[in-house]
Amino acid sequence: MTARPEHPATVTAGRLPLSAHVWRSTRLAAPVMLGRAGLIIMISVDSIMTGHAGAAELAFYAISLAPHTTLLVLGIGLLVGTVILTAQSDGAGRRADAGPIWLTSLWISAGMGTLGGLILLSGPHLLLAIGQPPSLAAGGGRALVMSALGMPAILMYIATTFFLEGLGRPTPGMVVALSANLLNGALNWVLIQGNLGAPEMGAAGASLATSITRWVMLAALIGYALGMTDRAAHGLDRGLRGGLAIARKLLRVGAPLSIAAGLETASFATVATFAGRLGEVPLAAYQIAFNVVTLVFMLAIGLSNATSIRVANAVGRADRVGMATAGWVGIGLVGILMVLVAATIRGTGDWIAQLYSNDVGVVALAVPALAVTAMIVVVDGMQAVVLGALRGTGDVVLPTLCHAISFWAVAVPAAYLLGLRGPAGVTGLFWGLFLGLVCAVVLLSWRFAIVARRVARPM
Repeated sequence: MTARPEHPATVTAGRLPLSAHVWRSTRLAAPVMLGRAGLIIMISVDSIMTGHAGAAELAFYAISLAPHTTLLVLGIGLLVGTVILTAQSDGAGRRADAGPIWLTSLWISAGMGTLGGLILLSGPHLLLAIGQPPSLAAGGGRALVMSALGMPAILMYIATTFFLEGLGRPTPGMVVALSANLLNGALNWVLIQGNLGAPEMGAAGASLATSITRWVMLAALIGYALGMTDRAAHGLDRGLRGGLAIARKLLRVGAPLSIAAGLETASFATVATFAGRLGEVPLAAYQIAFNVVTLVFMLAIGLSNATSIRVANAVGRADRVGMATAGWVGIGLVGILMVLVAATIRGTGDWIAQLYSNDVGVVALAVPALAVTAMIVVVDGMQAVVLGALRGTGDVVLPTLCHAISFWAVAVPAAYLLGLRGPAGVTGLFWGLFLGLVCAVVLLSWRFAIVARRVARPM
């Protein structure tokens, strides 16, 4: 299923009926959702298979995700300009600009991935520096070292998916991400518990399996992009022509978004360190509930990217009404979807907890945390799509300030008081995150209401 961008010669999106806006957003979002879900399913499978190797191994894996995910999201934020510039260029009919945008983005992602990998190689020292006990730092550090090996691959893969999604071609990324789970699962079976004569590596084995899989994913998607029959029309034969100017644009868009995403992810990572201070069993329970939030968030990311692309297409056409409608439709769709998902989580909390762990203590703490998670997914999804609508317009600075307020003035202090200092423990940590996300939804929606009344101007 491929959703083509809307070009000025063929459509004025602002004149479309609401049902057409809903259909176009859904058609574009569905494969993006599945593609992003494929990436998080990989982490979910890692968590489940590691969890059945023992509560301690799940705790090691959980704490390794805190710095790993923070660096990964910072890199992804810098690359978001790829999808925005590609979609705006395609919406304006400048198809040949897409190739140089992608190639420039690949160089940026390779550099960021290498830098992030070098940081993760410090493993145990990094975890000790953020206040983790020596036992967690040692086990989590081994997993971090293995994660470092795949950092360049995953960021270059994301840059390529952004390029293809900006062209309205999200299906290849979906196919690669979902298919890669078969390889990752098989490697987990070998490396986590030491089958087929391999060493028993636990959490580190799960991280190594994912790193290997990421390089295979990158090779597959680059192979698709270079093999497109219309590659010349999209400028893939132009090389890095205008690369410095493109890099400046990518970084001008990406830097504030990277900061915004980093503020959010770093706040989640900080709350994870709070869970680590509560002990290995609470940290394992936290990882179960947080992994559910992350998996569901990929559905929201699909709608966020689809909304961003449709808004950017409208900006490329200088279509203010289409820009505003595409944004509000995406926000409405994610609200409906997340309410349905929340109801499912509420009804299956016991089953979800037992899927991840057979440790009675872990399950007992995870179930009430999952009840709060059901509310978190609604507001988390909505803030993601509002942010996507804003970035499609090129408005990135004030949303970053909104994130700083929401996550560091509200979420982290509330989680500290309710979960670490208060009696609620793991559940209190999630209540703190919920309050911060509510603040983010309110502030970002207010900002989009202002931006949506302005004249749409391409970057």
